[in-house]
Amino acid sequence: MNKFFVILAFFVAGFPVWASTPGQIFEQLNRAAREVAPGFSASAQRGEALFRAKLGTGEAESCMTCHTPDARRAGQHFRTNKLIEPLAPSANQARFTDMAHVEKWFRRNCREVLGRTCTAQEKADFVAYMKLL
Repeated sequence: MNKFFVILAFFVAGFPVWASTPGQIFEQLNRAAREVAPGFSASAQRGEALFRAKLGTGEAESCMTCHTPDARRAGQHFRTNKLIEPLAPSANQARFTDMAHVEKWFRRNCREVLGRTCTAQEKADFVAYMKLL
């Protein structure tokens, strides 16, 4: 009975009991990348290069257009001017804790920056970099 009230308390408080950690999200993305490219190993260096690249193929020039050069800082959406909380999990504990949310934002942001969907490898590399910050 006490366990029920603890779970209920977390639910009512808005704490997602099913939350993952950035490490678990990274592992899921890394596994998905290896399914596409056996032997793949995520690289924080490639992730940083993707984050910093001025691609100009989508609506935004780069990830930094909205997220700033330091992903530990708050940013602002280039079109809506809406505040964007820090992207790095070290500065925002809610980042990379829900796979559905992660996939939703990769879908949107990759289209805006790359003009296409991110590959499984790009996602794993990107999160590898974010985990280092």
